[in-house]
Amino acid sequence: MNKTLLLLTVSIALLANVSIAQDMRSSIHLGPKVGVNISNVYDSESEDFDADPKLGLAAGLFVSIPIGKFLGIQPEALFSQKRFKASGSILGSDYTITRTLNYIDIPLLVVVKPSEKFSIVAGPQYSYLMSSKDVFENSLLNVEQEEEFDNDNLRRNTLCFLGGFDINLNSAVIGARVGWDLMQNNGDGSSSTIRYKNVWYQATIGFRF
Repeated sequence: MNKTLLLLTVSIALLANVSIAQDMRSSIHLGPKVGVNISNVYDSESEDFDADPKLGLAAGLFVSIPIGKFLGIQPEALFSQKRFKASGSILGSDYTITRTLNYIDIPLLVVVKPSEKFSIVAGPQYSYLMSSKDVFENSLLNVEQEEEFDNDNLRRNTLCFLGGFDINLNSAVIGARVGWDLMQNNGDGSSSTIRYKNVWYQATIGFRF
């Protein structure tokens, strides 16, 4: 009798764990996330500067919406800093410029869920540039400037692409992404700013409810 009761208890516990695992993969989840971007620029053809990556903040919300057990979609809304430090030469004088770009990023990711603990994500992203800050330095000057968008033809609306994965640890979600702009920054090309596209690596931790 005791053996039968023990087997029944173990069976119920195993079924409960399977049910919870299925629910976590098949239920809608909402949560915050926070992390960092390591960003740089690419496609700077014909521009006389070399750029180095810089750290920036990434934080916001995500919603995981299942389409069956193994597939889903995940829209997100993030405040995202993309930064780089460039160096070059003007009239024989070397300079550095550190640029901080503050975006609202809205990715719409397709989620493939081969297991409860691991998800693969990829999809398009819309990015809106809220502000830009430059720190310019050379042997004579140290200038900090907030970008005046009305005086320059910077692109504020950009399409991007993201890919990466999530590791799901019960309610915690550790995410890793790589993303890049599909459009250059200087609008129709008449901007006086240097030409580039952003590329970034993102690491975050989130909590799903």
